[in-house]
Amino acid sequence: QVQLVESGGGLVQAGGSLRLSCAASGRTFNYYAMAWFRQAPGKEREFVSVISWSGSSTLYADSVKGRFTISRDNAKNTVYLQMDSLKPEDTAVYYCAVGPHYNSRASDYNYWGQGTQVTVSS
Repeated sequence: QVQLVESGGGLVQAGGSLRLSCAASGRTFNYYAMAWFRQAPGKEREFVSVISWSGSSTLYADSVKGRFTISRDNAKNTVYLQMDSLKPEDTAVYYCAVGPHYNSRASDYNYWGQGTQVTVSS
């Protein structure tokens, strides 16, 4: 049974930082991309960032570029999202996802975590 478990969310003031983690278990994900999406109240789920299997390729949404950094540790089946210079508009539930294709389309990801809340106060 595949499980993705996110951690690291919480409440932070604007300008602060958080580091999200997502540990995958139940199978190995060789050559799979790992990604982060987020969903704010009343809004659709949106792409945040994706990293390729090797870690050599990354992609970011324009809204987080230069502030967020994605990384992964394949030995631990874990993906991270370092979030710096947080803004109130970053407030959302953050989800990690794993899929065979390196892209920003939520529909292409087979496995999803349960989400972790990030709240940024002004």
